Amino acid sequence: MTSLQVAQTIIVVLREEGGTLRFFVHSKLRRIVHGEDLAYLDFLLKDCLERAKLQPEALFKQLSSLGVGPLVTQETESKLSDHILIQELSSTFIELQ
Repeated sequence: MTSLQVAQTIIVVLREEGGTLRFFVHSKLRRIVHGEDLAYLDFLLKDCLERAKLQPEALFKQLSSLGVGPLVTQETESKLSDHILIQELSSTFIELQ
């Protein structure tokens, strides 16, 4: 992942070894995304949090292949430790509960 792609990242989804999904959003999300896009993103994140409880594998597979629309998957990796840029970026993100 390039530094430009990291700069454009607003959501990071991590899959734990047991299959649990963890969602992190950019700490300045509400400054970066505005209006209708923010409302849509809020709806999408709430939906994802609910679906993650019921069907985490299916949701992660879907999120890993986003290629069109307001959210696009930049990269899918099996180990966060392999990507220092994402690791540093995600440390400044806020985990959604």
